[in-house]
Amino acid sequence: MTKDMVFTQSMWAMELRAPDGVERSVPENLDMIAEAGFDGISGNCIDLVKAADLARAAAERGLAAAAEWQCFPKAVDDLKPVIEFAAKWGGHHICLQADVRPRSLAECVPLLEGWHRLAEESPVPVWIETHRDRMTTDLYFTLDLLDAFPDMKLIADLSHFLVGREFAWPISDENHAYIHRILDNAWALHGRVASREQVQIEISFPQHKPLVNQFLDWWEYGMRSYLNNAENTRPLSFNCELGPRPYAITNRDGLDTTDRWLEAQQLRDLVAARWNTVKAGKNGSVPA
Repeated sequence: MTKDMVFTQSMWAMELRAPDGVERSVPENLDMIAEAGFDGISGNCIDLVKAADLARAAAERGLAAAAEWQCFPKAVDDLKPVIEFAAKWGGHHICLQADVRPRSLAECVPLLEGWHRLAEESPVPVWIETHRDRMTTDLYFTLDLLDAFPDMKLIADLSHFLVGREFAWPISDENHAYIHRILDNAWALHGRVASREQVQIEISFPQHKPLVNQFLDWWEYGMRSYLNNAENTRPLSFNCELGPRPYAITNRDGLDTTDRWLEAQQLRDLVAARWNTVKAGKNGSVPA
């Protein structure tokens, strides 16, 4: 299979959560995503009945084949119904957020080994997301997990590590090396730009450009690592995940400071430009 890249939009990130309580319908959000040219969606499998409705509606709009299905298992067997769901409805991969908070690597072993056994039998790949308040909440602990399970396949959401570890600026070579190791094990990427104080900053604000550029550089490294990974033959998935409040910063009236939907498309276009540059065999350059 030719190496390629697909872009998904998070359904959670489509939520408005405005003070007036008005929300778009799921079909309206799916129509927006399809019309904007995204390849798929990222949706959760917390309620499998609702997830099936979402999968059906996504398929009608051509958004199902590249879909990411998120789950939050606390035990090994919690993954089984999600695999059955994905086997029926299809998708690009299952995003596993390990909803446990172990204090030692030994506590992780039976869970990771069990999920790995189930993943080997799944027709849809199962990858583990790096995320705060999960097994992978801490960068150093996640690196220790990779020492114990060097073949563990990750979905890299780097925003959590940057804000969690409060990387000083400029970012040290040591911290770059840690992030690169995460990316070398990343089979998909989640897109959000963080600062050392905030998990999600406005990518269109000029004062945030250095951090936007840094994340683009990291994602470019992830692209190059993907291209060099002969085992990963699926398209590289990039999920635009600019979440609603409290992820999104709001003003005193409780309104987003930017149009997150517009920024999601801007983020996709910035990443796509980097991908095209990498595929062309050129050195990356930051758009003006």
